[in-house]
Amino acid sequence: MTGASGFLGGALARRLVADGEMDVSVLVRRSSNLTDLGDTSKLTLVYGDLTDRDSLFEATRGVDVVFHSAARVDERGVREQFWKENVQATVDLLEASHRNGVSRFVFISSPSALMEYDGGDQIDVDESVPYPSRYLNLYSETKAAAERLVLEANGPDLITCALRPRAIWGAGDRSGPIVRLLAKASEGSLPDISGGKDVYASLCHVDNIVDACVRAAGSDQVGGRPYYIADAETTNVWEFVGVVSRMFGFAPPSRRPNPRVLAAVVTVAEAIWRVPYIAKRWSPPLSRYVIALMTRSATFDTGAARRDLGYRPVVDRDKGLAAFKDWVDEQGGLEALAAPLR
Repeated sequence: MTGASGFLGGALARRLVADGEMDVSVLVRRSSNLTDLGDTSKLTLVYGDLTDRDSLFEATRGVDVVFHSAARVDERGVREQFWKENVQATVDLLEASHRNGVSRFVFISSPSALMEYDGGDQIDVDESVPYPSRYLNLYSETKAAAERLVLEANGPDLITCALRPRAIWGAGDRSGPIVRLLAKASEGSLPDISGGKDVYASLCHVDNIVDACVRAAGSDQVGGRPYYIADAETTNVWEFVGVVSRMFGFAPPSRRPNPRVLAAVVTVAEAIWRVPYIAKRWSPPLSRYVIALMTRSATFDTGAARRDLGYRPVVDRDKGLAAFKDWVDEQGGLEALAAPLR
């Protein structure tokens, strides 16, 4: 398993250990903070990273199922970094899996891989939507490239599939999109860029994508296929931000900037972030990608996952929010949780 020190990977590792049906091996850096994994004595720790082929080979030795969730996900970095960590690492992990006789490869992809640069709303779309002709950013482009490689690698000896959750959220999330949005909202720096329209999204609670991963590892129907994974509820994005803001005791975003000003800021930021020195060190303050996520509706038909995986959401919105609130309070509150993100 890759990504075990992260939000989704950690939740999946804990689930597999709790199920007790698999011996779980995880690829981690020696510098990784493994506190959220709990008792690591029940895990086999393989030290290395996605750019170290030898560690990928060692991590897949004696393994039946590979779960690949690690990736470069933010907008900090240049093409070489994104390609190396998101695409070449997937190529190397697939090769190591073949060499070591792995039988199943479950790749955690993203709906961002299907977002057109100049696209619009995507309502109740399914897996028949084609890949874009132009991508929004390097993350979207390289996740799509990696997903295609995974699906093309499917065969009788190695069954592969890709799962596409969007905006994974829930207890345990220290740096995901929901936490980042709330951090900005709590300090009053998150503008309402909805333009006054409703924006809908299919979010995915962490327990729901974890359950889908386990199901994908055991299904005989998944070979070479991608699947959208989402919560049962369709989310009104800005209404959701307001509800959660009030839940934590601060006002929801109300400042509505001029769209032309936003477009100008993005244009300037894109020009500045072409400079490698800057791109390697900082994420842009605003990007075309972020604006698209917050202004374009994107809802997904999970019928294929229901059919082939037997997927049904195991956590609903209200239960997930209550558990998330309790967990944030245990961390010392939203301000303490968000401090490392500032």
